Amino acid sequence: MRRCAFLTTDNLEGYISDDELAVEPFRESGWAVTAVSWRSRDVDWGGFEAVVIRTTWDYHLDAGAFLRVLEGIDGSGTRLANPLPLVRWNARKTYLRDLAARGLPVVPAVWGASPDPAAIESHFDELGAEEIVIKPVISATAYDTFRLGRRHGSDRAAEIAAVFAGREYMAQPFVAKILDEGERSLFFFGGEYSHAVRKTPKPEDFRVQEEHGGLIEAFQPPAGLVALGRRFLAALDHPTLYARVDLVRLAAGDYALMELELIEPSLYFRMAPGSAHRFAQALVAWMDR
Repeated sequence: MRRCAFLTTDNLEGYISDDELAVEPFRESGWAVTAVSWRSRDVDWGGFEAVVIRTTWDYHLDAGAFLRVLEGIDGSGTRLANPLPLVRWNARKTYLRDLAARGLPVVPAVWGASPDPAAIESHFDELGAEEIVIKPVISATAYDTFRLGRRHGSDRAAEIAAVFAGREYMAQPFVAKILDEGERSLFFFGGEYSHAVRKTPKPEDFRVQEEHGGLIEAFQPPAGLVALGRRFLAALDHPTLYARVDLVRLAAGDYALMELELIEPSLYFRMAPGSAHRFAQALVAWMDR
């Protein structure tokens, strides 16, 4: 059996993962999967033919250390998925700015660091929005993500400004259609479309992650939406083993990118029969490429 490590974290308590559904399809493809925390010390990465970044859902708390671990894996001669240059780029949400500059539809954003309350309040006019969402430039699982309306006043802006003292952040207009239509997530394995889900927040919330009570359901996207997902993959500088394209519908009706997840996206194998097998087959093709 060839050996593959699924990179994870020390403790997944409170998270929902179905990566175990891929273990048997990998075995059938000739691969033995071992879950290894990225925080583990003295790992012989060279003992694995492939390391697939999976449920490293705390990497944003120490992104520098995380990237140094990936550099060690990459330097060991083991095949890292996704490729290290792509992970470095995707770890900072400024990648959205790069994709927009390439002419792709991306939810508008403004960028800043160490704001004062006045800077936070200025983003309403900059974005032409009555409500905005503010999040760190490096984040995961909606960590330190805030929804703010003009009506909330300067006190709330001051609280948020304090959270981002000494930190980079981004602000986007709040996409209201998320509340009823949700976010569409399209999954691509080895560049080929696999499946899709729709994620909607629980009542009185705006976050779509399961950890925050979001509802996940299978979704059959129209061909045009799959084609849009392919456009984002075609804009990348490196091929991907896996990618999740998160799309939302703006007020005007057009779809735009909320996130392009290339590091540790939930892959929702349980929502799509055969998807775990497609993932295993994509790894075989990836390694034989």
